[in-house]
Amino acid sequence: MENNEILDSQNFDILDVAKNIAKEKGITPEEVIEAMEMAIAKAGRTKYGHELDIRASVDKKTGFIGLFRYQEVVKDIEDLPLEERTNKINKDKLPKENSSLNIGEFLIDELPPLNFGRIAVQTAKQVIHQKVKEAEKIVQFNEFKDKVGEIVNGIVKRVEYGNLIIDLGKGEAILRREELLNREIFRRSDRIRAYISEVKFDLKGPQIFLSRAHNNFLVKLFQQEVPEIYDGIIEVKSVARDPGSRAKIAVFTKEKSIDPVGACVGMRGSRVQAVVNELQGEKIDIVLWSEDIATFVVNALGPAEVDKVIIEEDLKKIDVIVPDDQLSLAIGRKGQNVRLASALSGWSIDILTTSQESDRRNEEFKNLSQKFISTLDVDEVIAHLLVTEGFSSIQEIAMVAQDDLSSIEGFDENLSSELISRAKVHLEKVRNEHLALLKNDGVDQYLLNHDQFTTDQLLKLNDNNIKSRDQLADLSSYELLEIISDIGNEKADQIIIESRKHWFEDKNG
Repeated sequence: MENNEILDSQNFDILDVAKNIAKEKGITPEEVIEAMEMAIAKAGRTKYGHELDIRASVDKKTGFIGLFRYQEVVKDIEDLPLEERTNKINKDKLPKENSSLNIGEFLIDELPPLNFGRIAVQTAKQVIHQKVKEAEKIVQFNEFKDKVGEIVNGIVKRVEYGNLIIDLGKGEAILRREELLNREIFRRSDRIRAYISEVKFDLKGPQIFLSRAHNNFLVKLFQQEVPEIYDGIIEVKSVARDPGSRAKIAVFTKEKSIDPVGACVGMRGSRVQAVVNELQGEKIDIVLWSEDIATFVVNALGPAEVDKVIIEEDLKKIDVIVPDDQLSLAIGRKGQNVRLASALSGWSIDILTTSQESDRRNEEFKNLSQKFISTLDVDEVIAHLLVTEGFSSIQEIAMVAQDDLSSIEGFDENLSSELISRAKVHLEKVRNEHLALLKNDGVDQYLLNHDQFTTDQLLKLNDNNIKSRDQLADLSSYELLEIISDIGNEKADQIIIESRKHWFEDKNG
């Protein structure tokens, strides 16, 4: 029975009506009865007065409709503002049979049954319709909120400014234009598969958002095509996509008898081809994941060949050296291959050719040699030998054991001792220059004489306007570590505690 038939007659079986509507709309009979009670109460207020607290009740066994007026019991109605006196009654004015009611309880009077007129019926219909719609929305939200992360099938109902409204059977969903694949076009009545990316509830009801560009859409498609992924035997470690163009997916398994890449490709490429077809020809690279980042990056840059990698852990950066003829392949069209490989691994990747890397090494060798020549006052031969042996800074030369330096071919004890001495003199000179600059900039003696800070660390403190003992003491260990990241938690705690000692000494004094 349609809900617009409700209340058309005073003799209808209200419980049967509730059951029929509930079945049709996919909600509970209790929700329909609640809507009916609200509708009947509203009709009652229309007849007896909108200001009155009138409530309706439907007996869930017999279907009897009761209409009641509620009045709250108060001590003295005269104590209340005028606007709050409606639906109140003094305790001393209660009928004898209700005199036992306490303040705060309600005097409930049963009203005569309503003889529904045309206007009352229409009003009740509207209320019931509204409440049933609200109940439908809640049911719909509960239906889809637990389906976030799943693939659903639907039919394009309409197109609005490039966005698709999708009929999912039990609800409508939105597929925004930016969540479609490149150059993908759908028309009304087209069938479509998409990923539920978000479900939220607002004033309009449940909002179901779909995506075909989401990384997890690719993962879910592979789950459907590759039983080993669905069963958890093969794990998808990461995904990177240019939706509609190209994607990379990293897979791994602990089962030594299974080739995860081959399993995802399938016999004659059948499994991966099914995913490619769904994604309108999006090219998919299946990459073997490795715990070793160098190996993983090499795999991710396929099909390009890699000569070697240089890892900078602190910067989470990798320089990849490829043969000259592999550069364009490694970078990819408009940088796509290296960009996707970087997103897949989570590391910054720079591509260099063998010749570029050689030129860079030569330039670094030249610059470092020149630094040693000018700083240590040595000839080119000695500078080249130092660089060749792996020395990359004056600090390393100053700190090296004399015996280790003497072991270099062509070096004797006297030369080694002199080089170490010159390096230390240079570092001391630089330190003194920096300390003079810091002093002129207002840094106090406590910090300048601090044995736990290097000159570089003092410069960092100064750059962050930490110039005195009190300013240092005001810092937390966490804040100090933010300024000087390489100092360590334990050392940071020690420095802060030491810097605060004078506060307590002053108080005790």
